Amino acid sequence: MTTQEPEPNSTSDHILDWLEDSVTFFPTFLDDPYHSNDINGLQWWDESHDLIHSNTTSTSLNNPTSIALPTTTRPPNPTNLNHQSPSDSSKKRKVSDDQHIDQKNHVCPISLAGQGDQLVDEVVVPVKRTNGNKKGTAKTTGNNCNNGNSKEGRWAEQLLNPCALAITGGNLTRVQHLLYVLHELASLTGDANHRLAAHGLRALTQHLSSSGPNGSASAPPVTFASTEPRFFQKSLLKFYEVSPWFAFPNNIANSSILQLIAEESDRTRNLHIVDVGVSHGMQWPTLLEALTRRPGGPPPLVKITVVSAAANTENNQNRETPFSIGPPGDNFSFSLLGFAKSMNINLQINRLDNQPLQNLNAQVIDTSNDEMLIVCVQFRLHNLNHNTPDERTEFLKALRNMEPKGVILSENNMECSCNNCGDFATGFSRQVEYLWRFLDSTSSAFKGRESDERRVMEGEAAKALTNRGEMNEGKEKWCERMRGVGFVGQVFGEDAIDGGRALLRKYDSNWEMRVDEKDGCAGLWWKGQPVSFCSLWKTDVKVSYS
Repeated sequence: MTTQEPEPNSTSDHILDWLEDSVTFFPTFLDDPYHSNDINGLQWWDESHDLIHSNTTSTSLNNPTSIALPTTTRPPNPTNLNHQSPSDSSKKRKVSDDQHIDQKNHVCPISLAGQGDQLVDEVVVPVKRTNGNKKGTAKTTGNNCNNGNSKEGRWAEQLLNPCALAITGGNLTRVQHLLYVLHELASLTGDANHRLAAHGLRALTQHLSSSGPNGSASAPPVTFASTEPRFFQKSLLKFYEVSPWFAFPNNIANSSILQLIAEESDRTRNLHIVDVGVSHGMQWPTLLEALTRRPGGPPPLVKITVVSAAANTENNQNRETPFSIGPPGDNFSFSLLGFAKSMNINLQINRLDNQPLQNLNAQVIDTSNDEMLIVCVQFRLHNLNHNTPDERTEFLKALRNMEPKGVILSENNMECSCNNCGDFATGFSRQVEYLWRFLDSTSSAFKGRESDERRVMEGEAAKALTNRGEMNEGKEKWCERMRGVGFVGQVFGEDAIDGGRALLRKYDSNWEMRVDEKDGCAGLWWKGQPVSFCSLWKTDVKVSYS
């Protein structure tokens, strides 16, 4: 579908006009990341939803014995957990903006073994304490009392991963006990540990549920697809303001596109960008603005083909890529076209919906020889099937056959040392690690403050835990795949590197950029741990590939 330029009098009130006055807005939107209006009339978040309903759900693990999921209606404050009974668990842990929180590590001995077994695991649980001498003078920073480089203080993982192992091993008693402990500690309004426990608990119970994903005992989290379009765009803008999770790879990708354009001798060629990403239009205003400052002005025609991700069918909904599916009715095209017109850029936006990535070709995207074709792929490929046939490799082959001017590939970078990540426990632990980095960095980004924007972003990220596709394969594996189908890596220009570092200075100091000297990839790191990487590729003229 091709979106044409809107008529002068056309309106789209249901879409957030996030591009209004974009010429001055985008360079300065980081100056006041918490200046926003209240959200009225949005009823999509209902805090009355319990993490575990009172109805007991059961399933079997390799034998007829059933696991009864915990039935406590509200998780209590984790303080003195080992001295509480289920009947005392009536209040849900909450964090207030005007509370002073002094978090200290509390060692909570929790029996994780079967009955009659004397083994006890120690889980370090941060205890929320209120300093009565300084009311309303400080806020939690969301740093969770640990540096993020080790497992110390990350107690949610010390419960979630053993539970996944117990599920794999069929240890029913251990699974049931761990689920109960997780339920006691889980909270969607706590620090990163409590939130991870809440999302992880839902993922585990969903995995155990005999009735499938829709039969999970807990209420589903708020996601992109369940929000109103105007608020969806508002949430994306807020997240870009406070976190470089997507802003950084978008910045590197746009600089790479400008780098490729600068290498083109024929300045009269049209520019065609194939957008296989999760930016939902957020990436392109700054690129369009940069094109107006290009010597000779923007190309005669700028065409963006958006390859949209489709919501999975009922039988395949556990393969939905986080951040890829927007709400029904969301369409950024009209706003972007209006913005381009105000800058005298001839912009055309095409949309390809429900298009399998591995079936893309020059005919499908409607490209021609008089265009400079650039493909931007961001955070969509890791969820393609990595089994036989390998959909990831097939998609990269399809890209190579289109002979693009360049390909920008950005993906999550979760290092993997295992030989086989196919079993549930191993894959789940990697997904937990990914979500921890997201929740920990988001907690710092929002400075521990609760907001509807934060909840929807975290709910979307939590899809990773219920995603049965391979979470990630790491930078080395992706580079190997690209070279294997006939691409050769390119070094980022100085503008891209300097721009990336300048961007990160606007965010939390725990973010850093690392450039791999071997392959030239630019990596985004949080507290010394890799989060994502961005890479630039061209077709290898020495390789004839079909």
